[in-house]
Amino acid sequence: MTDGGRSEQALIEPKLLELLVCPLTKGPLKWDPVGNELISAAAQLAYPVRDGVPVMLPSEARPLGSDRP
Repeated sequence: MTDGGRSEQALIEPKLLELLVCPLTKGPLKWDPVGNELISAAAQLAYPVRDGVPVMLPSEARPLGSDRP
């Protein structure tokens, strides 16, 4: 069962992660299992993963704070 509309921690297939790139910079993404996000260091954005599906829309991305690497 989900809690607050959020599903259990999603997993990203390694092959999928190899294929996905940031839509703005075309750079690589890093999987953050704690935040359930794909991180673009170049764009300083975190793209959410909802129900196991990466949401690769810049308008849905969260800006990374200066306290995050």
